[in-house]
Amino acid sequence: MWALCGFGYWVQGFRCFPWLALNFHLAHGLGFSPSTLQLVQNTGNLPMVAKPLLGVLSDAVCIGGAHRLPYISIGAFLQLLSWGTLAVIPVTGERFPTLMACILVSNLGASFAEVVSDALVAEFSRTQKAGELQSYAFMALAAGALLGNLSGAFVILKSQEPKVMFFTFALLLAIHLSLSLSTKETSLCFLPYSNHHLVQNSLAENFIKQFCDLTTAINEERIFYPLLWIVASIAVVPVLSGSMFCFQTQCLKLDPSVIGLSKVIGQLMVLSATMFYNRFLKRIPMRRLIFGVQILYALSLLSDLFLVKQINLKLGISNEVYVLCLSALAEAIAQFKILPFTALFSSLCPYGCEGSLFAFFASSLCLSSILSGMFGVGLVSLIGVSSGDYSSLSSGIILQFIAALVPLGWISYVPVARRR
Repeated sequence: MWALCGFGYWVQGFRCFPWLALNFHLAHGLGFSPSTLQLVQNTGNLPMVAKPLLGVLSDAVCIGGAHRLPYISIGAFLQLLSWGTLAVIPVTGERFPTLMACILVSNLGASFAEVVSDALVAEFSRTQKAGELQSYAFMALAAGALLGNLSGAFVILKSQEPKVMFFTFALLLAIHLSLSLSTKETSLCFLPYSNHHLVQNSLAENFIKQFCDLTTAINEERIFYPLLWIVASIAVVPVLSGSMFCFQTQCLKLDPSVIGLSKVIGQLMVLSATMFYNRFLKRIPMRRLIFGVQILYALSLLSDLFLVKQINLKLGISNEVYVLCLSALAEAIAQFKILPFTALFSSLCPYGCEGSLFAFFASSLCLSSILSGMFGVGLVSLIGVSSGDYSSLSSGIILQFIAALVPLGWISYVPVARRR
Protein backbone atom coordinates (compact mmCIF):
# COMPACT_ATOMS: atom_id res chain seq x y z
CA MET A 1 0.00 0.00 0.00
CA TRP A 2 2.74 2.46 0.93
CA ALA A 3 4.69 1.67 -2.26
CA LEU A 4 1.61 1.91 -4.48
CA CYS A 5 0.43 5.12 -2.83
CA GLY A 6 3.90 6.68 -2.78
CA PHE A 7 4.69 5.99 -6.44
CA GLY A 8 1.19 7.00 -7.57
CA TYR A 9 1.33 10.38 -5.84
CA TRP A 10 4.94 10.85 -6.95
CA VAL A 11 3.95 10.35 -10.60
CA GLN A 12 1.07 12.81 -10.25
CA GLY A 13 3.46 15.34 -8.76
CA PHE A 14 5.87 14.69 -11.63
CA ARG A 15 3.18 15.84 -14.09
CA CYS A 16 4.76 19.30 -13.86
CA PHE A 17 7.68 17.85 -15.89
CA PRO A 18 5.79 17.56 -19.22
CA TRP A 19 3.57 20.53 -18.36
CA LEU A 20 6.60 22.80 -18.06
CA ALA A 21 7.56 21.85 -21.63
CA LEU A 22 3.97 22.28 -22.79
CA ASN A 23 3.73 25.78 -21.28
CA PHE A 24 6.92 26.86 -23.04
CA HIS A 25 5.67 25.33 -26.29
CA LEU A 26 2.37 27.20 -26.04
CA ALA A 27 3.95 30.52 -25.03
CA HIS A 28 6.97 30.49 -27.34
CA GLY A 29 6.36 27.84 -29.99
CA LEU A 30 2.74 28.78 -30.73
CA GLY A 31 3.01 32.41 -29.55
CA PHE A 32 0.07 32.41 -27.10
CA SER A 33 -0.65 35.64 -25.21
CA PRO A 34 -0.70 35.62 -21.37
CA SER A 35 -4.50 35.55 -21.18
CA THR A 36 -4.80 32.85 -23.86
CA LEU A 37 -2.18 30.69 -22.12
CA GLN A 38 -4.03 30.97 -18.80
CA LEU A 39 -7.35 30.25 -20.53
CA VAL A 40 -5.93 27.05 -22.04
CA GLN A 41 -4.46 26.00 -18.68
CA ASN A 42 -7.80 26.36 -16.92
CA THR A 43 -9.94 24.94 -19.74
CA GLY A 44 -7.72 21.86 -19.77
CA ASN A 45 -8.64 21.26 -16.13
CA LEU A 46 -12.36 20.86 -16.90
CA PRO A 47 -12.20 17.00 -16.68
CA MET A 48 -11.18 17.43 -13.05
CA VAL A 49 -14.69 18.73 -12.35
CA ALA A 50 -16.04 15.25 -13.17
CA LYS A 51 -14.32 13.79 -10.11
CA PRO A 52 -17.54 13.30 -8.07
CA LEU A 53 -18.94 11.06 -10.81
CA LEU A 54 -15.67 9.11 -10.91
CA GLY A 55 -15.71 8.78 -7.13
CA VAL A 56 -19.26 7.44 -7.09
CA LEU A 57 -18.30 5.08 -9.90
CA SER A 58 -15.38 3.61 -7.93
CA ASP A 59 -17.51 3.30 -4.77
CA ALA A 60 -20.48 1.70 -6.52
CA VAL A 61 -19.08 -0.43 -9.34
CA CYS A 62 -16.58 -3.28 -9.04
CA ILE A 63 -14.32 -4.24 -11.95
CA GLY A 64 -13.04 -7.78 -11.63
CA GLY A 65 -14.05 -7.83 -7.96
CA ALA A 66 -12.06 -4.67 -7.12
CA HIS A 67 -13.22 -1.14 -6.35
CA ARG A 68 -10.02 0.90 -6.63
CA LEU A 69 -7.04 -0.49 -8.54
CA PRO A 70 -8.81 -0.98 -11.90
CA TYR A 71 -9.67 2.72 -11.94
CA ILE A 72 -6.05 3.64 -11.20
CA SER A 73 -5.10 1.49 -14.21
CA ILE A 74 -7.66 3.31 -16.38
CA GLY A 75 -6.28 6.66 -15.25
CA ALA A 76 -2.68 5.66 -15.98
CA PHE A 77 -3.67 4.30 -19.40
CA LEU A 78 -5.50 7.49 -20.44
CA GLN A 79 -2.53 9.62 -19.42
CA LEU A 80 -0.14 7.27 -21.21
CA LEU A 81 -2.29 7.50 -24.34
CA SER A 82 -2.34 11.31 -24.39
CA TRP A 83 1.30 12.04 -23.52
CA GLY A 84 2.47 9.19 -25.74
CA THR A 85 0.51 10.69 -28.62
CA LEU A 86 2.11 14.08 -28.07
CA ALA A 87 5.55 12.46 -27.98
CA VAL A 88 5.22 10.10 -30.96
CA ILE A 89 3.07 11.90 -33.53
CA PRO A 90 4.84 15.11 -34.66
CA VAL A 91 1.79 16.90 -36.06
CA THR A 92 -0.09 16.95 -32.72
CA GLY A 93 2.24 19.57 -31.26
CA GLU A 94 1.39 22.06 -34.00
CA ARG A 95 -2.35 21.52 -34.38
CA PHE A 96 -4.03 23.15 -31.42
CA PRO A 97 -7.34 21.19 -31.50
CA THR A 98 -5.46 17.87 -31.36
CA LEU A 99 -3.14 19.18 -28.66
CA MET A 100 -6.13 20.38 -26.62
CA ALA A 101 -7.79 16.98 -26.96
CA CYS A 102 -4.63 15.32 -25.60
CA ILE A 103 -4.61 17.74 -22.67
CA LEU A 104 -8.25 16.95 -21.83
CA VAL A 105 -7.71 13.17 -22.07
CA SER A 106 -4.59 13.45 -19.89
CA ASN A 107 -6.44 15.37 -17.19
CA LEU A 108 -9.34 12.92 -17.34
CA GLY A 109 -6.86 10.12 -16.64
CA ALA A 110 -5.28 12.16 -13.85
CA SER A 111 -8.77 12.62 -12.38
CA PHE A 112 -9.26 8.84 -12.22
CA ALA A 113 -5.86 8.31 -10.60
CA GLU A 114 -6.20 11.13 -8.06
CA VAL A 115 -9.76 10.28 -7.02
CA VAL A 116 -9.05 6.62 -6.39
CA SER A 117 -5.70 7.32 -4.72
CA ASP A 118 -7.43 9.71 -2.30
CA ALA A 119 -10.06 7.06 -1.59
CA LEU A 120 -7.36 4.44 -0.95
CA VAL A 121 -5.61 6.78 1.47
CA ALA A 122 -8.86 7.56 3.29
CA GLU A 123 -9.75 3.86 3.64
CA PHE A 124 -6.31 2.69 4.64
CA SER A 125 -5.66 5.57 7.06
CA ARG A 126 -8.41 4.25 9.33
CA THR A 127 -5.86 1.70 10.53
CA GLN A 128 -3.07 4.29 10.85
CA LYS A 129 -2.37 7.30 13.03
CA ALA A 130 -4.50 10.33 12.14
CA GLY A 131 -3.03 12.27 9.24
CA GLU A 132 0.04 10.04 8.84
CA LEU A 133 -0.81 8.61 5.43
CA GLN A 134 -2.11 11.98 4.21
CA SER A 135 1.20 13.60 5.13
CA TYR A 136 3.07 10.78 3.40
CA ALA A 137 0.98 11.28 0.24
CA PHE A 138 1.60 15.03 0.33
CA MET A 139 5.34 14.45 0.68
CA ALA A 140 5.35 11.99 -2.25
CA LEU A 141 3.39 14.50 -4.35
CA ALA A 142 5.78 17.31 -3.44
CA ALA A 143 8.83 15.11 -4.06
CA GLY A 144 7.56 14.28 -7.55
CA ALA A 145 6.91 17.93 -8.29
CA LEU A 146 10.34 18.84 -6.91
CA LEU A 147 12.17 16.41 -9.17
CA GLY A 148 9.90 17.21 -12.12
CA ASN A 149 10.60 20.92 -11.98
CA LEU A 150 14.31 20.44 -11.30
CA SER A 151 14.90 18.01 -14.15
CA GLY A 152 12.39 19.67 -16.50
CA ALA A 153 14.11 23.03 -16.35
CA PHE A 154 17.46 21.58 -17.40
CA VAL A 155 16.07 19.22 -20.04
CA ILE A 156 14.15 21.94 -21.83
CA LEU A 157 17.12 24.30 -21.56
CA LYS A 158 19.52 21.75 -23.09
CA SER A 159 17.33 20.07 -25.69
CA GLN A 160 14.70 22.73 -26.50
CA GLU A 161 12.57 19.74 -27.50
CA PRO A 162 9.34 19.17 -25.50
CA LYS A 163 8.73 15.76 -27.10
CA VAL A 164 11.65 14.32 -25.13
CA MET A 165 9.90 15.28 -21.90
CA PHE A 166 6.55 13.94 -23.12
CA PHE A 167 8.14 10.58 -23.94
CA THR A 168 9.94 10.38 -20.58
CA PHE A 169 6.71 10.97 -18.67
CA ALA A 170 4.92 8.40 -20.82
CA LEU A 171 7.50 5.80 -19.71
CA LEU A 172 6.79 6.60 -16.05
CA LEU A 173 3.07 6.22 -16.69
CA ALA A 174 3.75 2.80 -18.25
CA ILE A 175 5.51 1.74 -15.04
CA HIS A 176 2.58 3.05 -12.96
CA LEU A 177 0.15 1.14 -15.18
CA SER A 178 2.16 -2.06 -14.78
CA LEU A 179 2.32 -1.64 -10.99
CA SER A 180 -1.44 -1.15 -10.67
CA LEU A 181 -2.21 -4.10 -12.95
CA SER A 182 0.14 -6.44 -11.08
CA THR A 183 -1.18 -5.56 -7.59
CA LYS A 184 -4.16 -7.38 -6.12
CA GLU A 185 -6.54 -5.22 -4.12
CA THR A 186 -6.96 -8.00 -1.55
CA SER A 187 -3.26 -7.69 -0.70
CA LEU A 188 -3.71 -4.12 0.57
CA CYS A 189 -5.25 -5.32 3.86
CA PHE A 190 -8.19 -2.92 4.13
CA LEU A 191 -10.77 -2.99 6.84
CA PRO A 192 -13.91 -4.75 5.60
CA TYR A 193 -15.58 -2.50 3.04
CA SER A 194 -19.01 -1.74 4.40
CA ASN A 195 -20.73 -1.25 1.06
CA HIS A 196 -19.51 -4.36 -0.79
CA HIS A 197 -23.06 -5.66 -0.75
CA LEU A 198 -23.83 -3.02 -3.36
CA VAL A 199 -22.44 -5.26 -6.09
CA GLN A 200 -25.47 -7.52 -5.66
CA ASN A 201 -27.79 -4.71 -6.71
CA SER A 202 -28.34 -3.22 -10.15
CA LEU A 203 -26.00 -0.55 -11.45
CA ALA A 204 -28.71 2.11 -11.14
CA GLU A 205 -29.42 1.14 -7.53
CA ASN A 206 -25.72 1.30 -6.70
CA PHE A 207 -25.39 4.78 -8.17
CA ILE A 208 -28.51 6.05 -6.43
CA LYS A 209 -27.36 4.74 -3.07
CA GLN A 210 -23.88 6.21 -3.44
CA PHE A 211 -25.28 9.59 -4.49
CA CYS A 212 -27.61 9.53 -1.49
CA ASP A 213 -24.72 8.62 0.83
CA LEU A 214 -22.62 11.42 -0.69
CA THR A 215 -25.43 13.95 -0.31
CA THR A 216 -25.97 12.92 3.30
CA ALA A 217 -22.26 13.26 4.07
CA ILE A 218 -21.93 16.68 2.43
CA ASN A 219 -25.01 18.01 4.20
CA GLU A 220 -23.47 17.31 7.60
CA GLU A 221 -22.48 20.70 9.05
CA ARG A 222 -19.11 19.42 10.27
CA ILE A 223 -18.22 18.62 6.61
CA PHE A 224 -20.22 21.24 4.70
CA TYR A 225 -18.91 24.39 6.39
CA PRO A 226 -15.16 23.58 6.23
CA LEU A 227 -15.64 22.46 2.62
CA LEU A 228 -17.41 25.71 1.78
CA TRP A 229 -14.62 27.75 3.35
CA ILE A 230 -11.69 26.09 1.56
CA VAL A 231 -13.47 26.20 -1.81
CA ALA A 232 -14.51 29.85 -1.45
CA SER A 233 -11.07 30.88 -0.17
CA ILE A 234 -9.55 29.65 -3.45
CA ALA A 235 -12.26 30.87 -5.82
CA VAL A 236 -12.30 34.52 -4.66
CA VAL A 237 -8.60 35.10 -5.42
CA PRO A 238 -7.94 35.84 -9.13
CA VAL A 239 -4.84 33.93 -10.26
CA LEU A 240 -2.33 35.74 -12.48
CA SER A 241 -0.05 32.75 -13.14
CA GLY A 242 -0.14 33.06 -16.93
CA SER A 243 0.69 36.76 -16.83
CA MET A 244 3.53 36.27 -14.33
CA PHE A 245 4.94 33.40 -16.41
CA CYS A 246 4.98 35.56 -19.55
CA PHE A 247 6.34 38.57 -17.62
CA GLN A 248 9.23 36.50 -16.27
CA THR A 249 10.10 34.84 -19.59
CA GLN A 250 9.31 37.63 -22.08
CA CYS A 251 9.97 40.83 -20.14
CA LEU A 252 12.67 39.78 -17.67
CA LYS A 253 14.14 37.22 -20.15
CA LEU A 254 14.65 34.61 -17.43
CA ASP A 255 15.98 31.18 -18.45
CA PRO A 256 13.71 28.13 -18.18
CA SER A 257 16.14 26.75 -15.59
CA VAL A 258 15.36 29.66 -13.26
CA ILE A 259 11.59 29.13 -13.59
CA GLY A 260 11.98 25.41 -13.00
CA LEU A 261 14.29 25.83 -10.02
CA SER A 262 11.85 28.29 -8.43
CA LYS A 263 9.20 25.56 -8.58
CA VAL A 264 11.71 23.16 -7.00
CA ILE A 265 12.23 25.53 -4.09
CA GLY A 266 8.45 25.88 -3.79
CA GLN A 267 8.06 22.12 -3.50
CA LEU A 268 10.85 22.01 -0.94
CA MET A 269 8.79 24.51 1.05
CA VAL A 270 5.75 22.22 0.76
CA LEU A 271 7.80 19.21 1.85
CA SER A 272 9.24 21.07 4.83
CA ALA A 273 5.86 22.48 5.82
CA THR A 274 4.25 19.03 5.56
CA MET A 275 6.86 17.42 7.80
CA PHE A 276 6.61 20.35 10.22
CA TYR A 277 2.82 20.00 10.23
CA ASN A 278 3.00 16.27 10.92
CA ARG A 279 5.40 16.88 13.80
CA PHE A 280 4.10 20.09 15.38
CA LEU A 281 1.40 22.07 13.56
CA LYS A 282 -1.40 19.50 13.76
CA ARG A 283 -1.46 20.12 17.51
CA ILE A 284 -2.52 23.73 16.90
CA PRO A 285 -6.30 24.34 16.87
CA MET A 286 -7.37 24.13 13.25
CA ARG A 287 -9.07 27.52 13.00
CA ARG A 288 -6.04 29.30 14.42
CA LEU A 289 -3.74 27.42 12.04
CA ILE A 290 -5.81 28.19 8.94
CA PHE A 291 -6.14 31.86 9.96
CA GLY A 292 -2.34 32.15 10.14
CA VAL A 293 -1.82 30.28 6.87
CA GLN A 294 -4.30 32.53 5.03
CA ILE A 295 -2.53 35.66 6.31
CA LEU A 296 0.80 34.26 5.11
CA TYR A 297 -0.76 33.45 1.74
CA ALA A 298 -2.06 36.99 1.29
CA LEU A 299 1.32 38.48 2.20
CA SER A 300 3.15 36.09 -0.12
CA LEU A 301 1.13 37.37 -3.07
CA LEU A 302 2.76 40.77 -2.57
CA SER A 303 6.16 39.24 -3.34
CA ASP A 304 5.29 39.46 -7.04
CA LEU A 305 4.72 43.19 -6.62
CA PHE A 306 8.37 43.66 -5.63
CA LEU A 307 9.42 41.84 -8.80
CA VAL A 308 7.09 43.77 -11.11
CA LYS A 309 8.17 47.10 -9.62
CA GLN A 310 11.81 45.90 -9.66
CA ILE A 311 12.18 46.86 -6.01
CA ASN A 312 14.40 43.82 -5.60
CA LEU A 313 17.03 45.43 -7.86
CA LYS A 314 17.06 48.52 -5.67
CA LEU A 315 17.76 46.22 -2.71
CA GLY A 316 20.64 44.61 -4.58
CA ILE A 317 18.79 41.33 -5.30
CA SER A 318 18.91 40.13 -8.90
CA ASN A 319 15.77 38.99 -10.69
CA GLU A 320 17.11 35.43 -10.91
CA VAL A 321 17.79 35.17 -7.19
CA TYR A 322 14.47 36.79 -6.27
CA VAL A 323 12.44 34.48 -8.53
CA LEU A 324 14.32 31.44 -7.23
CA CYS A 325 13.60 32.27 -3.59
CA LEU A 326 10.12 33.81 -3.61
CA SER A 327 8.35 33.22 -6.93
CA ALA A 328 6.70 29.95 -5.85
CA LEU A 329 6.02 30.94 -2.23
CA ALA A 330 2.32 31.73 -2.68
CA GLU A 331 1.73 28.55 -4.67
CA ALA A 332 3.47 26.48 -1.98
CA ILE A 333 1.36 28.00 0.82
CA ALA A 334 -1.84 27.47 -1.18
CA GLN A 335 -0.92 23.82 -1.72
CA PHE A 336 -0.08 23.28 1.95
CA LYS A 337 -3.37 24.88 3.07
CA ILE A 338 -5.27 21.88 1.71
CA LEU A 339 -3.50 19.34 3.95
CA PRO A 340 -5.34 20.09 7.25
CA PHE A 341 -8.69 19.85 5.45
CA THR A 342 -7.68 16.53 3.87
CA ALA A 343 -6.88 15.11 7.29
CA LEU A 344 -10.15 16.52 8.70
CA PHE A 345 -12.36 15.00 5.98
CA SER A 346 -10.53 11.68 6.21
CA SER A 347 -11.47 11.41 9.89
CA LEU A 348 -15.09 12.46 9.26
CA CYS A 349 -15.76 10.48 6.07
CA PRO A 350 -18.46 7.78 6.44
CA TYR A 351 -17.45 4.20 5.63
CA GLY A 352 -18.06 3.26 2.01
CA CYS A 353 -18.16 6.90 0.87
CA GLU A 354 -14.40 7.55 0.69
CA GLY A 355 -14.17 7.74 -3.10
CA SER A 356 -17.31 9.85 -3.47
CA LEU A 357 -16.51 12.38 -0.75
CA PHE A 358 -12.87 12.90 -1.65
CA ALA A 359 -13.76 13.08 -5.33
CA PHE A 360 -16.30 15.79 -4.51
CA PHE A 361 -13.69 17.56 -2.39
CA ALA A 362 -11.08 17.39 -5.17
CA SER A 363 -13.60 18.42 -7.80
CA SER A 364 -14.70 21.39 -5.72
CA LEU A 365 -11.08 22.47 -5.32
CA CYS A 366 -10.53 22.10 -9.05
CA LEU A 367 -13.68 24.05 -9.91
CA SER A 368 -12.68 26.82 -7.51
CA SER A 369 -9.21 26.90 -9.14
CA ILE A 370 -10.80 27.17 -12.58
CA LEU A 371 -13.02 30.02 -11.38
CA SER A 372 -9.98 31.67 -9.83
CA GLY A 373 -8.13 31.33 -13.13
CA MET A 374 -11.08 32.71 -15.11
CA PHE A 375 -11.34 35.66 -12.73
CA GLY A 376 -7.63 36.17 -13.34
CA VAL A 377 -8.16 36.19 -17.12
CA GLY A 378 -10.96 38.72 -16.68
CA LEU A 379 -8.82 40.86 -14.39
CA VAL A 380 -5.89 40.80 -16.82
CA SER A 381 -8.18 41.90 -19.67
CA LEU A 382 -9.79 44.56 -17.49
CA ILE A 383 -6.54 46.20 -16.40
CA GLY A 384 -4.98 45.89 -19.85
CA VAL A 385 -2.08 43.47 -19.39
CA SER A 386 -0.68 42.16 -22.68
CA SER A 387 2.51 40.60 -24.05
CA GLY A 388 3.97 44.05 -24.71
CA ASP A 389 2.56 45.93 -21.74
CA TYR A 390 2.87 44.82 -18.11
CA SER A 391 2.63 48.29 -16.56
CA SER A 392 -0.73 47.60 -14.90
CA LEU A 393 0.22 44.15 -13.56
CA SER A 394 1.04 45.67 -10.16
CA SER A 395 -2.59 46.79 -9.78
CA GLY A 396 -3.75 43.22 -10.36
CA ILE A 397 -1.37 41.94 -7.68
CA ILE A 398 -2.72 44.44 -5.12
CA LEU A 399 -6.27 43.31 -5.93
CA GLN A 400 -5.11 39.72 -5.44
CA PHE A 401 -3.82 40.59 -1.96
CA ILE A 402 -7.10 42.23 -0.96
CA ALA A 403 -9.12 39.27 -2.29
CA ALA A 404 -6.97 36.82 -0.28
CA LEU A 405 -8.00 38.57 2.94
CA VAL A 406 -11.73 38.30 2.20
CA PRO A 407 -12.10 34.62 3.35
CA LEU A 408 -11.05 35.66 6.85
CA GLY A 409 -14.51 37.20 7.12
CA TRP A 410 -16.05 33.72 7.36
CA ILE A 411 -13.22 31.92 9.19
CA SER A 412 -15.85 30.77 11.73
CA TYR A 413 -16.84 28.11 9.18
CA VAL A 414 -13.53 26.34 9.96
CA PRO A 415 -13.84 24.11 13.05
CA VAL A 416 -11.94 25.26 16.10
CA ALA A 417 -10.33 21.83 16.50
CA ARG A 418 -10.14 18.58 14.57
CA ARG A 419 -12.68 15.92 15.46
CA ARG A 420 -12.47 12.20 14.82
